[in-house]
Amino acid sequence: MYKKSEQLLDRALNSIPLASQTFSKSLSHYPRGVSPFFIEKGEGAKVWDVDGNKYIDFVNSLAAVTLGYCDPDIDKAVLKQLKNGVTFTLPHTLEMEVAEKLIEIIPCAEKVRFAKNGTDATSASIRIARAFTGKEHIAVCGYHGWQDWYIGSTARDLGVPKSVKRLTHKFEFNNIESLEKIFLEREIAGVIMEPMNVEYPKNNFLQKVKELTHKNNALLIFDETITGFRYSLGGAQELFDVIPDLATFGKGMANGYPLSAVVGNNKVMKLVEDIFFSGTFGGETLSLAAANAVIDKYKKCDVIKHFSEVGTYLSEQFDKLIIDHNLSDVISISGHPSWSFIQIKEYEGYNSFQINTFFLQEMFKRGKLTLGTHNLSYSHKKDEVDGLLKVYEEVFPLIKSNIENHTLLENIKCDVLEPLFKTR
Repeated sequence: MYKKSEQLLDRALNSIPLASQTFSKSLSHYPRGVSPFFIEKGEGAKVWDVDGNKYIDFVNSLAAVTLGYCDPDIDKAVLKQLKNGVTFTLPHTLEMEVAEKLIEIIPCAEKVRFAKNGTDATSASIRIARAFTGKEHIAVCGYHGWQDWYIGSTARDLGVPKSVKRLTHKFEFNNIESLEKIFLEREIAGVIMEPMNVEYPKNNFLQKVKELTHKNNALLIFDETITGFRYSLGGAQELFDVIPDLATFGKGMANGYPLSAVVGNNKVMKLVEDIFFSGTFGGETLSLAAANAVIDKYKKCDVIKHFSEVGTYLSEQFDKLIIDHNLSDVISISGHPSWSFIQIKEYEGYNSFQINTFFLQEMFKRGKLTLGTHNLSYSHKKDEVDGLLKVYEEVFPLIKSNIENHTLLENIKCDVLEPLFKTR
């Protein structure tokens, strides 16, 4: 089933570490022997691997594709701009036009600066916070990219100076006391967090974070790299009505084209004129043309409503299947309808990585690409979701029976995935 993928994998490993530019698209997440490793093309909600196998994709380039692959409206806008050029000696008017549209839809946005990926934007926001407050320490919650200031706080800290690690401090989502403790011990420049990922904020948590942050003369930064263009058109800040000082956007903003942004109020963003946050390709026009068209399509088609309806249906039916197959002690679902998480727990002597490896093996075999999340796109209609649920109906009993019969490991046809650093 994966003969060509395997051959290309061996070839790629000779020239590319892990055979991928992105950690989450590599061997670390896809078990060798039961996984595709290279995608040839995509259309809508479907992708085809290099062996010709077709899948319904629920990973969607790690949540970067929100409308679907090769969306005709986005392609049309990009091709039109391509005829006029990609990157120029001076700014293009698209930079201003897309910035104005973001200011119109994002509550905290009064000024905008573009970059190419989420790490660019979050790292810039940290530099702005440090420059604005004159302080150095940062409080973090969630995942914020690969730069030293953040990744030094994780188990993937190889190569990060100890002096940098000492400046970043983790707190727990929905645990305001954990953030209070950090403020008691350090002078904090900024609090950066994903406003939601696995669970909803409880007991006015986001508002309490904002109040505590401002009480201590620090800046509040929402990392909306994923929640933006999923939870609401203006991001999670609009959905929960808690407005940060700065926010970062990316991924779905341009339906897979490389574009990110730092946005914030005038007073704070004015410092971008003084700090050095600059890149040749920040104003690259194809991605900006894509974002321009994405925003228009979101408004025209009410994409957010679609996410809510389809995602809620998926989560409700998933819950019913878990109950029907008596798997509540092993599998659960959480998160937002547009970005929901499958939680797999240790059970009957099997750890979560063993169960998850078997789960992925059986899902890939049945033409569904997943990494344990449902990253929906506008191309996922009810038929695609029903097809996914039908596969769950087949796979869940296999998980149950193999656990009960203690045959799970002998029916895993590959090496079990290894534990990685936990980001959420």
